[in-house]
Amino acid sequence: MIYKIRAGSIYKIPFPFTDLTQVKARPALALTDGDTQGDARFLFITTTPHEGHERAITIDVADYDGPALPLNSYLRFDKTYLLHESLLIKHWARLTDAAMTRIYREIIADEITKFDRFRHTPQYFKPGAVPPSGKVMDAEELVNMVDACLDGWLTADRYNATLENKLSNFIGCKYVRTVNSGSSANLVALASLTSPLLGERALKPGDEVITVAAGFPTTINPILLYGLIPVFVDVTLPTYNIDATQIKAAITPKTRAIMLAHTMGNPFNLDAVMALVKEHNLWLIEDCCDALGATYTGCLPPLQGEGGDGGRGEGEIPRHVGTFGHIGTLSFYPAHQITMGEGGAVFTNDATLVRAMESIRDWGRDCWCAPGSDATCKKRYSRKLGDLPEGYDHKYIYSHLGFNLKITDIQAACAVAQMDKLPGFVETRRQNFETLRNALLPLEEFLILPEATPNSSPSWFGMLLTLRQEIPNASRPDLLRYLDSKNIGTRLLFAGNVTKQPYFAGRTYRTVGELPQTDLILHHTFWVGLWPGLTSTHLDFIAQTLHDYFLKDAR
Repeated sequence: MIYKIRAGSIYKIPFPFTDLTQVKARPALALTDGDTQGDARFLFITTTPHEGHERAITIDVADYDGPALPLNSYLRFDKTYLLHESLLIKHWARLTDAAMTRIYREIIADEITKFDRFRHTPQYFKPGAVPPSGKVMDAEELVNMVDACLDGWLTADRYNATLENKLSNFIGCKYVRTVNSGSSANLVALASLTSPLLGERALKPGDEVITVAAGFPTTINPILLYGLIPVFVDVTLPTYNIDATQIKAAITPKTRAIMLAHTMGNPFNLDAVMALVKEHNLWLIEDCCDALGATYTGCLPPLQGEGGDGGRGEGEIPRHVGTFGHIGTLSFYPAHQITMGEGGAVFTNDATLVRAMESIRDWGRDCWCAPGSDATCKKRYSRKLGDLPEGYDHKYIYSHLGFNLKITDIQAACAVAQMDKLPGFVETRRQNFETLRNALLPLEEFLILPEATPNSSPSWFGMLLTLRQEIPNASRPDLLRYLDSKNIGTRLLFAGNVTKQPYFAGRTYRTVGELPQTDLILHHTFWVGLWPGLTSTHLDFIAQTLHDYFLKDAR
């Protein structure tokens, strides 16, 4: 009898490369329907558990659509066979569509792993090829992203929930919500402090927010967007963070918040900042976009609300940055400690703040149902809010001026795999920092080298270097052109002094003094990479090139 092969069916087939007698026949699963020639792809089934080096899938009783095979079954997918329908002895069983979906996911994941061996082969060092930043990923990210695509859901779902949980556990913070960029994270964080849910503590137009001008514009832009006044305090070298001794002079009766980045992964002086925040009852947003994995051992407990300090005493174990203030923010752009391409997150221990952040991220709606869910509150048609008619659908009631700043589950899937690598990434960045800094110590007469803030363990984003002003016949443009000629990538400390940027003309802001250190950064600072894709050979090349510039070629 000739059987027409149906994908998902199990047939009794002579095992290939034997004498093809029925004594040697085994069950095999058809992966495809028979083609016009009667051929189909098969995987053979064994009754013995697979060894560690073998690739196999367990078939359970629940996987069968009807009667099951009599013995335990393991599907070997390391070898696929193209077999003709004439070899089929009998139809034995059939698997459910759900089982076939699971099996195909496993097969696809295995094929991606094989693909990755060719797509992401190690890049051997070539002199003069040192990018300042980049991503490090392998088959795990690709497998996750394809797996998310196979769900067909696309918007935030199971991978996003896993990512938020992993971030929460890693950082040590109760609430984490993903957004589509670090800039959006800063926007949501600041906007949430204007929420009517906060009552009299909500920020209002004209209130002042203390920050620094030496940093990335989107740490500052939300302050401007909500009609608040940025008050710029100078920074201090070699930490490149806010000069905490000048903050008190910046505080006025209008001061309501502080919003600061941990510059290039180096925590700012949280003890000093927190003492002033508590003394003056200010909000504190920690921009951790460049600092995931950085920790600080402070003498004061954190500010965050529910679960914030957990009753901890003073001077205990290091805590992750972002958990000291009221809100922390993250970026997952490829240059950062982990990536999902584009993406970010906001986190807090305060239940009121997370409610505001979710609403602002999700169009401003009052409803908190997850995508695909309805009536979580059990009062979808029973509310009376604003001037809306009673019973207006809660999914379409908007309590905040909001946006759509969510991510896709494909992005989250990538970051889930990255999270497993994060501790290693952070440690490599720290090791690279020590290696490069030690190699540059002989150049301290030419360059100001960065230093970690006391009581901190940075998660270095890059190696900041400042050309000393007194060096004759040297300028930053000349040095950067030299490094560029050697294909060593460099970057500036973002906006340098944001008040000097074209878009800041005509903006309302205030400064404490003349910001001389900020201007020093504007004119003389740059950075080179420390990302995990760089090896000691790359770092040695950077150091040797700088040595050549200062001690041989240019001086």
